[in-house]
Amino acid sequence: MIDPMFLDTPLYRCEALEPGLGCAVSIKLETANPVRSFKARGTEVVASRLADSGVRAVVCASAGNLGQALAWSGRGRGIDVTVVASRFATAAKLDRIRALGAHLQLVDGDHELARGRAAAVARSDGMRLVEDSLDIETCDGAATIGLELVDAARPFDTVLIALGGGALATGVGHVLKSLAPEVEVICVQPLGAPALTLSWRARRVVNTDSAVTIADGVAGRFPIPAVLDDLLLVADDAVLVREESIVTGMRMLFDHAGLVVEPSAALGIAAVLEDRDRFAGRHVVIIVCGGNVDADTYRRWIGSAPL
Repeated sequence: MIDPMFLDTPLYRCEALEPGLGCAVSIKLETANPVRSFKARGTEVVASRLADSGVRAVVCASAGNLGQALAWSGRGRGIDVTVVASRFATAAKLDRIRALGAHLQLVDGDHELARGRAAAVARSDGMRLVEDSLDIETCDGAATIGLELVDAARPFDTVLIALGGGALATGVGHVLKSLAPEVEVICVQPLGAPALTLSWRARRVVNTDSAVTIADGVAGRFPIPAVLDDLLLVADDAVLVREESIVTGMRMLFDHAGLVVEPSAALGIAAVLEDRDRFAGRHVVIIVCGGNVDADTYRRWIGSAPL
């Protein structure tokens, strides 16, 4: 179901990062594709199944990456896509959603308000609501990253996974716990948007009043109960990282790996920076999950980061 251009993404040892992190580092690069994130792995599965069942119109809420991916996958299958997003979302992501032919509706609030509006649109217009992480196909698509990690047959100790809605963490996590249970699965969220991490720690859904972080792709406030149930099965740990560590991680990926990444994709680097002793002597895989940034904002971020 998944277009091959989104599969078998590069996995390589990045030795240039290792002196600054104190451990062996491999990168799983998910940005070299038309939507510059891993999300199309899931939307390809969603759109294929919906098209086969005769669905011709869908709506989703998105911080930007899911919307792009669903627009791309729907366009090739004759599915009309509406995306609801915050007007404060990354402008480059919104522009790309429009360019891919989706209908874009903007709300004056955060991603959770967009989720509510998308559900209302689905009810009022009779459209199929696609919800990231709740639609199991989004997790199935992300799980193919885990299959590729296992198939690479390279020994590694830990996988660091950005934690937002949970599709990436649960999809990859289920594969690793099934096929490589010795690998530690660590999820990473920003300190300013901790809802799913707090939920994992409490073993119950914990909502938060706000989500304040530059990592807009993982800035949810209301975890999905079914996703938490999955996460409790597969995550060995969930950690929170500071904004300054995220920015430093972005700068390191640019300086030492030549990669332009969005903040969510630097969460794994941030986790190592904040706990070097934990990862010392280990081989970690960092999933670089997205690279959609506004150029001017990105320059400000990495210009302010220490070397």
